[in-house]
Amino acid sequence: MLKNWIEKHQLAGLDERERGFSRPVELEQADPGYRAHLHYEDLQVSTDWCNARCEALPRLTELLQSRGYRQLKTQMIFHGERYLGSQEPWVEYPDPPQTSASCGGWLASLAGWFRTHIACH
Repeated sequence: MLKNWIEKHQLAGLDERERGFSRPVELEQADPGYRAHLHYEDLQVSTDWCNARCEALPRLTELLQSRGYRQLKTQMIFHGERYLGSQEPWVEYPDPPQTSASCGGWLASLAGWFRTHIACH
C-alpha cells in the first residue's frame, strides 16, 4: 500500500506531565481512507483509518486526551507540497470533562505530596 501524505499540521498543547509541546502531525491518505500520525518523544500514535479527512485529527486528539494530554490545538502548515506557514487558523479541541478521580492535575499531585511528606513528620 503506497502512503500519500496529503497534509501536515502542527499540534500543540500540554502532555501528560503538564509540559508544553508542539510537534508535527502527518495526515495520510490511502486506499482505506485517512489517518493521522504523531511522534512525540517515545510516543508514536496513529489513528485507525477514517472515512473522511476531517475525522482523523479529532480522533488523534481523543487518543491523546485519553492519555492525559490537554489544551490541544492544531494548525495546518502544509497542504500537499504547499507550505502555509502560520496562515491557517488554529483549531482548538476542548478538553473532556474531568472525573472526580482526575480533577486537580498538578495541584492535586502537589497537595498529595505535602500530605504524605509533611503531615507524617
